[in-house]
Amino acid sequence: MDPFQQMNDWKKNMDQFFGENFWNEFEGMIKPNIPQINMYQTDHEIMCIVSMPGMSDLSQLNIFIDYATLELRGTIDLEHASGIAIQEEILQGVFDRQIKLPFPVRADKINATCKNGLVFIQLHRLISDTSSRNKVNVKWLGDE
Repeated sequence: MDPFQQMNDWKKNMDQFFGENFWNEFEGMIKPNIPQINMYQTDHEIMCIVSMPGMSDLSQLNIFIDYATLELRGTIDLEHASGIAIQEEILQGVFDRQIKLPFPVRADKINATCKNGLVFIQLHRLISDTSSRNKVNVKWLGDE
């Protein structure tokens, strides 16, 4: 059984007692976020680097941009099913993660590339106030 599922069941029971908002600050400790990301900001751009270990098919990751929100959906699967796990520190599984961006971004100027298990998402600051959710296509870069 997935240990995070047991923790999630325990959390749901505690939500009934304490209320849902009580746990918001503890969420990262209860179940760490996957995929892991680094985000860097300049005056007019945001660069997000998403860790996708073992990704061999671009359909394992869906990226959506909506105004000032980056949404990541997909699966991290290391494809190693033989043997008994002695230690597992690389998080894997299905994810659906929304990340608040520091400013709204343009839907027409997004670049996403993938190389060596890392996805690089380049976003540009939006000047107007229009909002629309857009799917981002990821391109493979040659492996070295």
